[in-house]
Amino acid sequence: MKQKQFVFAGATIAAFVAILLAGRLLSSPLVEEDDNDNGQSKVQKGFAIAPVKLNLAGKNRELVGLGSYLVNTVGDCNGCHSAGPVTQYSSNPYFRSPFFTPPKKVNPATYLGGGFDFGPLGPTSPNIVSRNLTPDKTGRPEGGAPFGEFLQIMRNGTDFDHLHPNCSATITTNCLQPPFNGNLLQVMPWPAFQDMTDHDLRAIYEYLSAIPCIEGPPAPSELHHDCR
Repeated sequence: MKQKQFVFAGATIAAFVAILLAGRLLSSPLVEEDDNDNGQSKVQKGFAIAPVKLNLAGKNRELVGLGSYLVNTVGDCNGCHSAGPVTQYSSNPYFRSPFFTPPKKVNPATYLGGGFDFGPLGPTSPNIVSRNLTPDKTGRPEGGAPFGEFLQIMRNGTDFDHLHPNCSATITTNCLQPPFNGNLLQVMPWPAFQDMTDHDLRAIYEYLSAIPCIEGPPAPSELHHDCR
């Protein structure tokens, strides 16, 4: 009987200690940093990984940092909105050998400047080329897009430039055949981005407003932006 009582008491103490340890773990700085700091760790990480000098004048610093985190890690936007790994990196992580070369380094001269060629979607379709996301002289991203327009792009895939219209009796070349919709951006993963929160989309917009303008090729190229 005494032995059973001892075992029961020991089990009770062990369970109590486990509860205490769990409580300490849940209140540890690591968990608090991830769950209870209003995203501060992501903001700090965003600034740490931004590959270009940011213009924070008149910007919401918290949104810029969060936007950098979303653009550079979660979305990997530069993976498509550059001309590909050959120009995307100054130090290409796909080529490096351990111990001998530095870690990846994004090429600031092409960062989010667009130009990745995805090829055509059909026999009459033009090649789908990623757009220049950098701000123009207005300071707004994507060559001057206001936030309402940016929200439409991310939520609905609206192509305000209408670069790839559907084929018709009068449009027979450089056009999209059904079922592709010429009013929508093709290839861009806006069907995934449309489920992001308004706050996160605002953060992405704020960050894209803070990066340097890339002029791109001369007008009338779709990638050209007037930087000043």
